[in-house]
Amino acid sequence: MSDTTAPIMAQRGRAATRTHGFTESVIREMTRVANEAGAINLAQGFPDFDAPEMLKEAASAAIAGGINQYAVTWGAPRLRRALATKYGRDYGMEIDEAREITVTCGATEAMAAALLAVIDPGDEVLIFEPFYENYGPDAILCGAKPVWLPLDATAPLDLAAVRTAVTRRTRAIVINSPNNPSGRVLSRSELEGLAAICIEFDLLAITDEIYEHLVYEGRHVPIRTLAGMRDRTITISGASKTFSVTGWRVGWIIAPPDLTSPIRKVHDFLTVGAPAPLQEGCAVAIESLGEDYYVELAAGYRERRDVLFDGLVDAGFRCARPAGAYYILADFSALSDEPDDVFARRLARGTASVPGVAGVPGSSFFHEPADGRKLVRFTFCKRVPTLEEAVERLHGLVS
Repeated sequence: MSDTTAPIMAQRGRAATRTHGFTESVIREMTRVANEAGAINLAQGFPDFDAPEMLKEAASAAIAGGINQYAVTWGAPRLRRALATKYGRDYGMEIDEAREITVTCGATEAMAAALLAVIDPGDEVLIFEPFYENYGPDAILCGAKPVWLPLDATAPLDLAAVRTAVTRRTRAIVINSPNNPSGRVLSRSELEGLAAICIEFDLLAITDEIYEHLVYEGRHVPIRTLAGMRDRTITISGASKTFSVTGWRVGWIIAPPDLTSPIRKVHDFLTVGAPAPLQEGCAVAIESLGEDYYVELAAGYRERRDVLFDGLVDAGFRCARPAGAYYILADFSALSDEPDDVFARRLARGTASVPGVAGVPGSSFFHEPADGRKLVRFTFCKRVPTLEEAVERLHGLVS
């Protein structure tokens, strides 16, 4: 082995070690199964309806107008100004768009960039479960240790357990509210309790708020707005869920300047920048769509939630009605003795007489797969007729 090859091979070895045990995204695998079987895809969270016309027209106009080269690495100025104005209007946040906002290739890149920027090998990161499947791998890729904490869909958050989990190596808490996959929305008092722990132990709060406008009970409270949290919170969100453009990959990070600087460096080397014309489209939508849009968005999703929830319960599933986001985590133990992966794939493939419905095996949302072996997650970001057809199929499949 040459002197120049040895360092490369060592890097490959470290990469293999850090990714050992990773599997393909189960969510995207179930989309593939759904496509192969002709199933209704309630697995991956993308709508089967289109984005607002204004958004598409603005992006098309940007392309036609020549906005087709690199944007500023940390985000088009117009989009950052629009975001600062919106967060000020909606939540009373004072944000310096020049030094505190970074536009990313979706909220998924935002979480990875944030963790890579502020987490060191050997650190510990507290993560509530059930969790979105990327959080654990993101922490592991930083050389950190994920520390798992339960988040019950119906019971109050156990703040004493959170406090007990903190050690001298704990660096951050990842908070996802509204939560994927449970639909749990943390209350102001729960967030105040988490804020107190962050302040006491000098921890960062890294918050995934991508579903901030999909709240049906309660109210979304950004933890950054609580006393003492402005300088220790990294807020992540994006356009995907709010504007039904999951394929555009436009997300953002709001953080204090001392954290934004390293985040921007990591973001630069990860992706350089988000798509320039799509940033312009998002900016126009944020500038132009008023409160009525967000109220109607939540009302439409509330109707979809109730169609799917009532149908699942009628079919024999047990589940909690989600307070936010657009997923239902359903217990099928009264319907089948199969493990979650077998049950989910059987539903997706359907039968000769009843076409399939795809969900996600629940074990993919827990660090101990056994904890999710009787659960399956369904999404309701679909048109009401799609959900009604899915419910009819599920009744036939489980009976």
